[in-house]
Amino acid sequence: MKTLRLRPLILILIVTGAFVFMILDTVGFLQPLQNVIHTAFKPVITAFDDGRRSLSDMVSTIQDLRTLRERNIELQNRVDRLTVENLQLAEALNENKRLRGLLNFATTNPRYDYRGGQIIARPLTSGLSPFLDTLEIDLGAEHGLSEGMPVVTDRGLVGRIRTVYPRSSEVLLLTDTSSSINVMTQASRAFGVLHGRSEQLPLMDFIPQDIEIAVGDIVMTSGLGGNFPKGLVVGQITEVIRNDNQMFQQAVVQPTVNFSRLELVLVITTFPPTEATEPSQPPPPTPTPQP
Repeated sequence: MKTLRLRPLILILIVTGAFVFMILDTVGFLQPLQNVIHTAFKPVITAFDDGRRSLSDMVSTIQDLRTLRERNIELQNRVDRLTVENLQLAEALNENKRLRGLLNFATTNPRYDYRGGQIIARPLTSGLSPFLDTLEIDLGAEHGLSEGMPVVTDRGLVGRIRTVYPRSSEVLLLTDTSSSINVMTQASRAFGVLHGRSEQLPLMDFIPQDIEIAVGDIVMTSGLGGNFPKGLVVGQITEVIRNDNQMFQQAVVQPTVNFSRLELVLVITTFPPTEATEPSQPPPPTPTPQP
């Protein structure tokens, strides 16, 4: 009961005190006290305000880092896509260049039959035998190919078809030890036979001693024997081997075709017979293609 009686008194005191403080504040008597309180609590208020700003900056930094990370991932994905597109474009340009070269060869040699231009082939695998220099192409009997057909690129002679399968064929390169091709030099019209050699450049043999040949001379097919059309570029002489005690001289020939980088080839299915050769020099022995 006593507690209930005190409550109105306490309430009156609180209201009276608040009213007194209001009057004192209005007339300025509390200003010194406010200054003391402000000075005493200023470090706390400042520290609290700095902490609030630091926390706000930290939250903002975290949000910025998350945004930057997402943006970085997006940009990296875009760079990856552009890199792939550039690589694809470069590959397309390179393939287009190779195709233009083959098309130019076919255009400048209209007498050859390339099966309507549909015999462009991509080598699949290299031969596994250490005694054979071969490549496999994705054209075979179903495409009209047969053994012995010449294989070329726009840079020159590759070799001939050695074995034909239904949908693929094995190409015997001119560098193979079993390869023999009737050739001649472009400048002096010296006839000879080009033999492949194991792990060495091919050798042009049976060149008469009385005919002048030199390093740098272009070697091409002579057309003798009818196995290859006349005038296909084979290579360039890099060394002349001459011995006065021998009946013939020889020449080392660097092929114009880079066999290790072959991707596309042309197979000549038919070509006109070679015209009569120059009577100034007897033809060399005609090589017999080996199986």
